[in-house]
Amino acid sequence: MANRVKQIHEFGQSIWLDFIDRKIMDSGELQKLIDEDGVRGITSNPAIFEKAISSSSDYDEDIKTLAKGDKSNEDIFYGLAVSDIQRAADLFKPVYEEEVRGADGYVSLEVSPFLALDTEGTIKQARELWKAVDRDNVMIKIPGTAPGLSAIQTAISEGININVTLLFGLDRYEAVTDAYISGLEARAAAGQPIDGIASVASFFLSRIDVMVDPILDEKGLPELKAQVAIASARKAYEIYKRVFSSERFAKLKELGAKPQRLLWASTSSKNPAIPDTKYVEELIGPNTVDTIPMETLVAFRDHGDAQSRLENDLDKATEILEQLKTAGINIDEITQKLEDEGIDKFNKPYEKLLAAIETQKKSLETA
Repeated sequence: MANRVKQIHEFGQSIWLDFIDRKIMDSGELQKLIDEDGVRGITSNPAIFEKAISSSSDYDEDIKTLAKGDKSNEDIFYGLAVSDIQRAADLFKPVYEEEVRGADGYVSLEVSPFLALDTEGTIKQARELWKAVDRDNVMIKIPGTAPGLSAIQTAISEGININVTLLFGLDRYEAVTDAYISGLEARAAAGQPIDGIASVASFFLSRIDVMVDPILDEKGLPELKAQVAIASARKAYEIYKRVFSSERFAKLKELGAKPQRLLWASTSSKNPAIPDTKYVEELIGPNTVDTIPMETLVAFRDHGDAQSRLENDLDKATEILEQLKTAGINIDEITQKLEDEGIDKFNKPYEKLLAAIETQKKSLETA
């Protein structure tokens, strides 16, 4: 029987894995996922690295080596992370170098979550990480906060591949597409090539429903539960198609520019009442990426149904968002709250990660 995960690629969508650690690379499991499931990239974040570093001894020797001198715990973390990202990028290089060079094969590394509202700090670290990893098939993750928009534009203008993370709202998503295109325009105006730059805009899904669904119960709209995130994603795809078929982008396309693909993130079901493959199945469609955690990939491999559904029920998607407005539910306030909470959710594991490095440093010193 054909691999269900691999079948998704037939509909023009790329599956990236939302997970990284050394064990998955050392054991050959990541290579197997590339070969058998057709996984075409990797995303990482502070929470993923925190689990990887805190739950194994795989990093002890490197922590010991990196701890010599006056490196901060953050410097040590990025020393570990850059090494892992380089290894993963090398594993994905053949995917990156397939017939359409640079269509996939990307590995993402995030700037410090402490910089989510710091434009200049984000630009500085994005440059440093891009230089440190030194791989064409890497993306630096920058949160799509209001202060992040200028950082995204600057980074793109400097030729850095960017994965814009933490997107919830449609207006902010459209502002991100503008930042991307403005960055390309600035680079092209400076006489620099733009044909090698890639970017994705990561639209977070299941967290929207987690926050909205209890409000729908209160407002007497239970029939809309587990539908708002999908409706928002479909409307985001409408924006994507409009923006990247515009005359403005057409001029850049002539110079080899690629559209900034939408990436569906937070695709595991947080509610046990919702099928565990729902957020994958509903949003399969061309020129998109879906980054999924291992358990969702395994679930889809077992019982997922790969069909192109992204552009189904577009009128219904519009209607759902209108119903929210009519019921007095302010989706813009909700998505802003989700962004604020998202920053906090990344800060906490990052603080835990730095504390874990400190603990391991001390235990290795006394060992």
